[in-house]
Amino acid sequence: MADNIFDALRESHRLQRSLCRKLLRSAPHTEERIALFTELRVELAAHAAAEERYLYAPVLMADAGLNSSRHALHEHHEIDEIIEELQVVDKSRAGWLNRARKLSEQVHHHLREEEKKFFQVSGAILSDTQKQRLAGQYRRDYARMRKVLNGG
Repeated sequence: MADNIFDALRESHRLQRSLCRKLLRSAPHTEERIALFTELRVELAAHAAAEERYLYAPVLMADAGLNSSRHALHEHHEIDEIIEELQVVDKSRAGWLNRARKLSEQVHHHLREEEKKFFQVSGAILSDTQKQRLAGQYRRDYARMRKVLNGG
């Protein structure tokens, strides 16, 4: 079977997990921490925007996917709120690292839940053709959003 939406999403999920780990290991008062946070922020935002358009929206249209889609959207919103808090606080303070840990926990929780539950629900709703078509749409929008969010 050709690439599908779930394969495309898992690629970004792997990157998100890796960036969270690196961010939490980064030293305070370093450019590395700022760069990792920026990369994670862009990755999460680009992924969420494309995922909401090309997975959540189609699944939301089916009665069987309504609750799962709403829950996933809510979790994206919670992650966005933590990111907002982290943007305004001094990244060298201990409180910042505690919030970064909370972000990492929330991201890991969301990805686990999505891969274990939401993918199964949406996999039963979408046809194989839809899954393949959505993968291409997701990848194009994800790349576009990364470019936009990186200022290009």
